[in-house]
Amino acid sequence: MNSQSQLTSQELEAGLDHIRQSPADGGPLEMIVQRPAVEQRQVVGEGELDVEAGLIGDSWQSRGSPRTPDGGPNLAAQVTVINARLIALLARTEDRWPLAGDQLVIDIDLSEDNLPPGAQLAIGDAVLEISAEPHTGCAKFAQRFGHDALRFISTPTGQALRLRGVNTRVIQSGPIRLGDLATKLQP
Repeated sequence: MNSQSQLTSQELEAGLDHIRQSPADGGPLEMIVQRPAVEQRQVVGEGELDVEAGLIGDSWQSRGSPRTPDGGPNLAAQVTVINARLIALLARTEDRWPLAGDQLVIDIDLSEDNLPPGAQLAIGDAVLEISAEPHTGCAKFAQRFGHDALRFISTPTGQALRLRGVNTRVIQSGPIRLGDLATKLQP
């Protein structure tokens, strides 16, 4: 990918107000991405969230995690969610959205103020719980979207808004479909 397709810091900052206008209480599920193997992405119109396996057809469970004592799967990062407005800004075309590596793309305010750890999102019949473990950018993210993008999501504002997205775990299994409303459940 050439640097012309990556946004500058100024272009990213210009998109911040639009991202901040994401709905607080609920928004549509705009993309479901299964990762059957490392570096593989499969966009699907519907999926199944499962309390044990995460997103059925995704390799989360078999990948393991360096953040767990035994290297096994990290339940706190079972399913990752990214803000649709943020990925639309970064990726510029929808066919590049899956490069972020997140399984769900939702138009909702993912900020910690709006969805603190323990908050729940209902999507279809499934329910996700927001994890306390932060979802952070990495070298792959910078390679795909640019170093300015990595800096943008890593600023104090970017972290407060959780521009890189959130880690979640499935607490109620169920089917999900594109267009389903992801609704913030009230405590």
